[in-house]
Amino acid sequence: MSDVDARLRAVCDLSLPLVRESAGLHEYDGQVQDLSTAGVQAAIARLGAGLRRDDPHDEAHLVAFEQGARVAFGELELHRTDPLLHVENLDTSCYDRDYAPLADRERAKRAHLAQWPDVVDVAVATLDAVTAPVATALLPAARGLDAADDAAALAAHGRLVAHLETLARTGSPDASIGGPALARLMGVVEAVDVDLSALTATAERERARLQALLADACDRLAPGRPVAQLVPELLADHPDSGGVLDEAREQVAEVLAFSRQHELAPWLDGECLVGPSPASRSWAMAMMAWAAPEEADAPSYYWVTPPDPAFSAQDTESWLAVFSRTTLPAITAHEVAPGHYAHGRSLRRASTAERRILQSMTFAEGWAHHVEEVMVEEGFRADDPRFAIGVYLEALIRVTRLFCAIGLHTGAMTVQDAAARFADDAYLGSSAGLSEAQRGTFDATYGRYTWGKLAIRDLRDTARAQWGDGWSLPRFHRAMLDLGSPPLGLLATALERG
Repeated sequence: MSDVDARLRAVCDLSLPLVRESAGLHEYDGQVQDLSTAGVQAAIARLGAGLRRDDPHDEAHLVAFEQGARVAFGELELHRTDPLLHVENLDTSCYDRDYAPLADRERAKRAHLAQWPDVVDVAVATLDAVTAPVATALLPAARGLDAADDAAALAAHGRLVAHLETLARTGSPDASIGGPALARLMGVVEAVDVDLSALTATAERERARLQALLADACDRLAPGRPVAQLVPELLADHPDSGGVLDEAREQVAEVLAFSRQHELAPWLDGECLVGPSPASRSWAMAMMAWAAPEEADAPSYYWVTPPDPAFSAQDTESWLAVFSRTTLPAITAHEVAPGHYAHGRSLRRASTAERRILQSMTFAEGWAHHVEEVMVEEGFRADDPRFAIGVYLEALIRVTRLFCAIGLHTGAMTVQDAAARFADDAYLGSSAGLSEAQRGTFDATYGRYTWGKLAIRDLRDTARAQWGDGWSLPRFHRAMLDLGSPPLGLLATALERG
């Protein structure tokens, strides 16, 4: 686009798959990121060269992402340790959304697949510091990559999978990146300093708050029943694999109508469709693929991951419990409205390229998590305590992610320890709890959901105090979303300009 200058382009070049899909920079269609050591070093050298932004907020936003890229690729060399970067580089499911004519998307997909052999050669050479837990966790995503009927791509795919299988057997059993590295990875791109001890204490307080709210909601539904006895019964009430998609479609219409009625997000137009996640995205149980801000408008997709057909009956039941009739409505509010889908609609209207393209994932996930509880506060399904129960159960999963991310990457927890924590604190069964724990090995910042939510709720308290009679929830939400998806350290701009 015309307003993506060389300085912004340098940041985009280091997150090519993300900006192609989430920001809609389709000049990257059919291209791949150079994740070789030399390629990464050259890309880092290009960061920061160019024009300073006139708006101090946008300048600080851009600087945070430049610094974040230097930490991720320069200091921590994630291209050597994180196979997901290479899986995302190969993934062609980004062309499945109807954002452009089919012939154009198929042409881009073929050009992308033609580069698989070279990309895999780079991946095999570069991924020399992958731990066994990370390789094990990402094997399903790698196996799920779609090479279509391209013989050369299929052969390359086999080489990548074989490399990860070897790493799963021979890699270090210690998946931790270390506390200082985790704090840097979390904080630099958010323009804040992270104190992991203080964040752990904050998470402990949030867990206690959520447990009390959960107990109260359960008592309203079934007075006198112990929470630990009631929750498994509620989670066992779920649709089958096909029914999950049908119920999710019904809920999309419901949450959109409620969010419009209560003005919970400034923009709720467009079209949101529901479908099964591509196999390469199977590491996440549900996600939003929105109509991105730099592309022509098109349908967004709410993807839901069904259980693996290879699962045992017990593991299938455990997986489907995540999509129970108690928890699926909360997931839909998070993914659709007033959550990610609504956020995506606002990103399309953000006033500068930095705000549209450089998206803080901590704000994005924090926003979607924050509005789950807003739905409870505003009275969504007020006559059915199961919705509130679902919101608090989902929140317990997210706060457990924060604990486990810190535990796994400071070396205080193993994957098995983390899976047990998800079972004890978040009521997850075997396969779902293990999946969450394994995700923490490669997605070191997945504590961002709770961290971002708490930052937004703190800001809300400040806005109420500062704005006085001028306070309203729609005003507060619009003020934040006008900033796009800002680093947490820059959220105060919403109060100054809202």
